[in-house]
Amino acid sequence: MPVIALVFFTAFALLGFGWRSWQQKRRTGSTGFRGISGKPLSAEWFAGVGFIVAMGAAVFAPILQLVGVIRPVVEAPWLNVIGIALAVLGIAATLYAQVDMGESWRIGVDATETTTLVRRGVFGLVRNPIFTAMLVFGLGIALITPNLVALAGFVMLFATVEAQVRIVEEPYLLATHGEEYRDYLATVGRFVPGVGRVSV
Repeated sequence: MPVIALVFFTAFALLGFGWRSWQQKRRTGSTGFRGISGKPLSAEWFAGVGFIVAMGAAVFAPILQLVGVIRPVVEAPWLNVIGIALAVLGIAATLYAQVDMGESWRIGVDATETTTLVRRGVFGLVRNPIFTAMLVFGLGIALITPNLVALAGFVMLFATVEAQVRIVEEPYLLATHGEEYRDYLATVGRFVPGVGRVSV
């Protein structure tokens, strides 16, 4: 199972970050990478750093299990199968949502930059479908190798995605798009359709 988890993570990284940034560079002249927001030790900074730590845990958890340093909390083949299914779904959904986002796709936020507010396709169902897909993938990876490092990494991923959206992205989009984004907040769910609508 650890080898399978590493294969899935490699595929996710190559497709979701490598291929997508190459596509973005080809279309717009920019890779779309904007880095970590905020000053060091700020809430925005912790959201970005936490995401990197969570990704690191997703890599090291299967490696540590493979070399026998840690063991799964639960050993159940059916749990691993669910994890594999979620990982595949998460990769596919991430790529689908990234394509729907088009030229507005970014990793990180540049407060001086204005991109089009995307409300079509899957973004008409949820405001953050890429993050939703990444959480599905992250849960899948954690269930393939359900050890303490993997589970802690998923909790960290969930917490930092919430922080990134609420502390960094939503305030930026509200300041950039004003009334249009207020309407979007009020009518479309944050991560799940209908859940997390906000009146501002």
